[in-house]
Amino acid sequence: MAGAGAVLPTGDLGDGTYRNPVLAADWSDPDVVRVGEDYHLTASSFGRAPGLPLLHSRDLVNWTLVGHALERLEPAAAFTEPRHDRGVWAPSFRYHDGRFWIFWGDPDHGIFQVNSPSVRGPWTTPHLVKAGRGLIDACPLWDEESGEAYLVHAWAKSRAGFNNRLTGHRMSPDGTRLLDAGRVLVDADRLPGWFTLEGPKLYRHDGWFWIFAPAGGVATGWQGAFRSRSFFGPYEERIVLAQGDTDVNGPHQGGWVRTGTGEDWFLHFQQSGAHGRLVHLQPMRWDTDGWPVLGDEGAPVRVHRKPDLPEQPPARPAVDDTFPGGRFGRQWQWTANPGEGWASQHTGDGLRLDCVRSDRPADLRGVPHVLTQRLPAGAVVVEVGLRLDAVAPGARAGLVVLGDAYAWIGLERAPDGTARLVHRFAPSTADRERDAARSRPLTGDRVLLRVEVTADARCRFSYDTGHGRVTGHGRDTGTGTGTDAGSDAYADADADPGSSSGSRSGSGGRSGGGSGGGPVRLGPEFAATPWRWVGALLGLFAGAPKGAGHAGTAVFSDFRVTAA
Repeated sequence: MAGAGAVLPTGDLGDGTYRNPVLAADWSDPDVVRVGEDYHLTASSFGRAPGLPLLHSRDLVNWTLVGHALERLEPAAAFTEPRHDRGVWAPSFRYHDGRFWIFWGDPDHGIFQVNSPSVRGPWTTPHLVKAGRGLIDACPLWDEESGEAYLVHAWAKSRAGFNNRLTGHRMSPDGTRLLDAGRVLVDADRLPGWFTLEGPKLYRHDGWFWIFAPAGGVATGWQGAFRSRSFFGPYEERIVLAQGDTDVNGPHQGGWVRTGTGEDWFLHFQQSGAHGRLVHLQPMRWDTDGWPVLGDEGAPVRVHRKPDLPEQPPARPAVDDTFPGGRFGRQWQWTANPGEGWASQHTGDGLRLDCVRSDRPADLRGVPHVLTQRLPAGAVVVEVGLRLDAVAPGARAGLVVLGDAYAWIGLERAPDGTARLVHRFAPSTADRERDAARSRPLTGDRVLLRVEVTADARCRFSYDTGHGRVTGHGRDTGTGTGTDAGSDAYADADADPGSSSGSRSGSGGRSGGGSGGGPVRLGPEFAATPWRWVGALLGLFAGAPKGAGHAGTAVFSDFRVTAA
């Protein structure tokens, strides 16, 4: 039944403990900083805009999304089209001299930074600290003991021709430029068994320079720690977190933070298929030799007592949206720098998207005007209402599960002027989509779209043309819109069409033909897939083939994600 579903869970178990992941979606390559009683986290955003998400917490378990530090990617001309695996890689978050600082490496352009007196901005325009290809995962350090500033970064083999090493520089105290050509701090080719060393985070502690850095690859790697009395080395190393006998694969790449009460904690990611990189919280202590010990003696924990911090209400980054006045919540990102007029504000509720004309409307991976958010982990049901206000032949709009392969369900304007319900998919090996089910005419131009996503990211799409309001949805805590704006009709979508698993195709589901009898299943299951470095995305889009004149608009209402 539309609207029936449970609130998405948080990591907070409500009894003084938490369960990992504390952020159950693709908040890739997290880094964290504490200022007073507040904890702030950022993550990779790759080619989506706005970029550099900004999350806030008071207890390291319950997080809300409060904004972004990067409105548009630079250089702007490089991101007018989707660059799903490029852009912002592995940012570092720091607080120095009364300002927040974020440094990151763009593998095709170099090392950038932005800064602001407040997390909520205004943030400076991106400043290029070092130009070059293959420069990634940059992290600064302002050494309060010496007054010196430093920067460390890793290398992308796809651009530089090599990797598995960390390079260090002296940096100007204002963070605008590097003062030398750089020296290799750690060459992991010289360390037996180490490969793909990257993602360094630089700290000063107990008289040592520390570099926390992962190695071993995204899905199977480990977290390393390196220390030296001098910034330029030599460094000694130790593995401080690895999967061991647990079910947490590849636990690594994140940041260390110390609470106001003196506790140490480490936030890192775990690669989880189509859901991307989920964020875990590990306890941390220092052993008698002065080395960090993460998790349970170096193995990740699933359930643990919460940090010794004031109790906070359960929260997670918002996913629901009612689009008041045509505005969309902070959780949404375009797949490239946005163009003028893609989404228009108005006096009512609902997201009004232009049917942007494109010379490749049949491949949503290559168009920039797809509005996306992260696919939550776990079994979920996604619903959104759609009305197609476009008369141009070929104009279409819908709900997509977008990855290296993708599938969508929605409406398309036929040459005879009727609205047709369509369900299409594109395998990763194809350069255009094809039908996942036969299209069918609608009486009217409104529908409820729905997709049920299983815990292992298999998607089943459905629709409902019954009229009424979506009610009974659980509210998300945190940021984002939260009022119930009605929608005239809806459609269910359960992604993953076109899979070869032999799943049932056809209408399936309930009978009723979409005439108010409940959701009607459409097409076979579709197995959601990630991008190269990015988890699958939920998306809304409106488009049309190349042609003359305005193609019209589509209006989406009541976007809801509930636990299945």
